[in-house]
Amino acid sequence: MIKFFLMVNKQGQTRLSRYYEHVEIHKRTMLEAEVIKNCLSRSKEQCSFIEYKDFKLVYRQYAALFIVVGISETENEMAVYELIHNFVEVLDRYFSRVSELDIMFNLDRVHIILDEMVLNGCIGETNKNRILAPLFVLDKVAES
Repeated sequence: MIKFFLMVNKQGQTRLSRYYEHVEIHKRTMLEAEVIKNCLSRSKEQCSFIEYKDFKLVYRQYAALFIVVGISETENEMAVYELIHNFVEVLDRYFSRVSELDIMFNLDRVHIILDEMVLNGCIGETNKNRILAPLFVLDKVAES
């Protein structure tokens, strides 16, 4: 099960966070700081899977952004690693080469995409066309 999903820039600023288990706000900031420090301090040659406390971290770097996913011990790391890549591909398709600014100024759209893909901490949808369909409907309604 996915416990949380973070998108962070190289300066350690969180651009997106979604928790699928209840974590108190003050504990979230401490958790994010520790997780970000662990991932940002690793070199590109090191493995993208880290055992951390009572869960595992799966992360992937795209340009200046890191996507970090906290998962339970029993979750398949490679499936989550591919989920991260699929998420970025969907963002690229929707935003035509996604950037950090796209994420900052369209956070609601990014959350919709993530919510279409992950339901209550479980991978729900991976088909890019099905993921983007609700957004295209919203865009058409906004144009009208």
